[in-house]
Amino acid sequence: MREDRYVELFEVVKAYPNPFGQAIKVVDGFDLTMTQGEFISVIGHSGCGKSTVLTMIAGLNEITSGGIVVAGREVVGPGPDRAVVFQAPCLLPWMTAFDNVALGVNQVYPHASKADRAQIVEYSLNVVGLADSMQKYPREMSGGMQQRVGIARAIALKPKMLLLDEPFGRLDSLTRMELQDVILNILNFEKITTMMITHDPDEAVYMSDRICMMTNGPGAKVGEVMEIGFERPRNRAEIMNTAEFYEYRRRLLQFLDECEHEKVERAKKAAG
Repeated sequence: MREDRYVELFEVVKAYPNPFGQAIKVVDGFDLTMTQGEFISVIGHSGCGKSTVLTMIAGLNEITSGGIVVAGREVVGPGPDRAVVFQAPCLLPWMTAFDNVALGVNQVYPHASKADRAQIVEYSLNVVGLADSMQKYPREMSGGMQQRVGIARAIALKPKMLLLDEPFGRLDSLTRMELQDVILNILNFEKITTMMITHDPDEAVYMSDRICMMTNGPGAKVGEVMEIGFERPRNRAEIMNTAEFYEYRRRLLQFLDECEHEKVERAKKAAG
């Protein structure tokens, strides 16, 4: 396993049948490699297949053709080596924060002692800022706190890859920024290879090592990959006061504008 090809997606295709039985390729020939510990954001217009790519890596969505390899093993289904944080944390309402995180820990570490498993759960909740809320139920927590539990549940499994599907999409801007920094602080320490789906250019530039820009769907693929040159750990105030930040942002918006223009032209042609 090469460290510079820790994650590989090669010629990945996902097709669904239309009502006439024809295979429509939502994603067509998606190619990307990631180094170990890298953070990549995937951005593109709605419907381009961003979440489809992420769920294929997670093993939750079967690929039509091509291949995905994570840490030297081909993805053939879901597994604890890939942890997913969705937009909605989907916590079990009758369980406390501690018990929601413990559910996965108990499955992944069945031979560890009860004390060791409890220590993993407590550590994970502590690093996301919930040391004083471990015994709270979801109904007693804000949306941001619930999402912190979702993040704790993911990192408690010690995954080789963390998959974030618009994890801050339902949160207000202040909570969003707080959780961005929670994720970055965890990754600075844990060095987990991470892919995040986002619609937010500022979020992508601030958090990422590289940004993968997807073309329009159907038939979406990697359109351009942009390197982000900021060092880690990152300081939000310093980064957002640089000319580089706004140049990265401009390039992202330009790509998205070009994709939107292409979509409009394609619709005009289809309408005759």
